[in-house]
Amino acid sequence: MIAQRHILGTFDEALASLRNNVLMMSSLTERSLERAMKGLFDRDDDLCANAIADDEEIDQLEIQIDKDGVAILLRFQPVASDLRRVVSAMKLSSNLERMADQATTIARRARKLNQHPPLPEVELIRPLYEQAMSMFKDSVDAFVREDVDLGRAVVPRDEKLDELNHSASRKLIERMAQDPEQLRGYLNLIFIGRCLERVGDHATNIAEEAVYAAAAEDIRHQPVAATTT
Repeated sequence: MIAQRHILGTFDEALASLRNNVLMMSSLTERSLERAMKGLFDRDDDLCANAIADDEEIDQLEIQIDKDGVAILLRFQPVASDLRRVVSAMKLSSNLERMADQATTIARRARKLNQHPPLPEVELIRPLYEQAMSMFKDSVDAFVREDVDLGRAVVPRDEKLDELNHSASRKLIERMAQDPEQLRGYLNLIFIGRCLERVGDHATNIAEEAVYAAAAEDIRHQPVAATTT
């Protein structure tokens, strides 16, 4: 019995370390997105550069999480809820890494925009950013707290983000026709909107993993109505 307690305690420590690295990666990804978007709104190239520099540390954390996750699976051979927690943590890190890639793309687009006179239409991007970051934070909270209801609630919010992006894109395309000299600037804003839409997609993936880890229920590809009950 003592040996079993020792094994379980060691697994718990390994799982806690894995989750701590995921939380650190989440914090860095959130910071990178915030820096990239603030660099866009404030026309601050230094913040954009910082967002791009964050990507290397985030990539290294993903590698470490994958390595530690595989080591846990091989050493402890967890089953049921323990197995789901390990696998979901590894999947979450993959989604975080892709979010960080979107932050890097946003920062690079923002630096291009900063080389030219400001475009008032940048404000069309703000609602997308607010929606995407809200989904991101809630999805991670759902994973950390093993909150099934919160995880479910994040999923249908992706539809609103898609609608916001489509609306912003339509307005920017209209502006291209009216002011073709600013075409490159409007295109950069459209690409930034797409990046934020993808952030929402990854937040949705994280929320779905949170539900699976906590309740062993796969809610992927379910109708939206089914995820809101």
